[in-house]
Amino acid sequence: MQRRKFLQSTLVATAGTAVGTSSVTAGNAPAASREIYEWREYEFRFGADQSQLENYFKTALIPALNRAGVKSVGVFREWRASDPAKFFALIPYGSLEQRMTVHEKLKADQEYVKNSAAYNGIPVEKALYSRFTSSLMMAFEGWPVITVPSATPRVFELRTYEGYSEEAVTRKIKMFHDGEFPIFQRAGLNPVFFGDVIAGDKLPRLTYLLTCENMEARDKGWVAFIADPAWKKLVGDPQYANTISKISNSFLIPTAYSQV
Repeated sequence: MQRRKFLQSTLVATAGTAVGTSSVTAGNAPAASREIYEWREYEFRFGADQSQLENYFKTALIPALNRAGVKSVGVFREWRASDPAKFFALIPYGSLEQRMTVHEKLKADQEYVKNSAAYNGIPVEKALYSRFTSSLMMAFEGWPVITVPSATPRVFELRTYEGYSEEAVTRKIKMFHDGEFPIFQRAGLNPVFFGDVIAGDKLPRLTYLLTCENMEARDKGWVAFIADPAWKKLVGDPQYANTISKISNSFLIPTAYSQV
């Protein structure tokens, strides 16, 4: 318990510089009311049986997470598959404490243990992947909880902004709060979450997820975003100069059993 409290306090301190419900909150949401997001990326080995990982998520992990109080678990594949293929998972936690306790609950969940036996029994010569990467994010103050989209079918755009320093990323997060949220909404680029990455690789950075009905709607949305007078005013503000040194994005589609 002492170790858990230490880890939690450490992560909270790390996240302290971070500047869904489908509404945007105005004010400063306390850290306790902002969700924690775990984002996983799996890269399959060539020739791996991808259905085994999908069966694990569908029949074992997601139901167990739901029983443990974790809702709206998203599972995605690439819009255009790469080779080797990639697979993604979004796990939203209500708090750091929940993130730290839920996996202990899974170990004691006999239904989870039973349903994950086939996945855990995969022999080394048939391994699905070598490793998977994972990052931990704290939701932005102005968008403190995940927004689960209702439209289907849909395509998602995962965007990551890397900065040359923590201060630069903090200024970019402030830019979101100073006006970008409503611009996304007006443009039809529907936000799912915004996260300040507090643990993971390529730090400092932030990551957010948007969704549209299709790629045509996505392209039109970005044209509208860039043309928005409020965006032009924000991007011309000197305080937001040199905030981002690298932008990367990926296009994803949800699996049939994804809850996002």
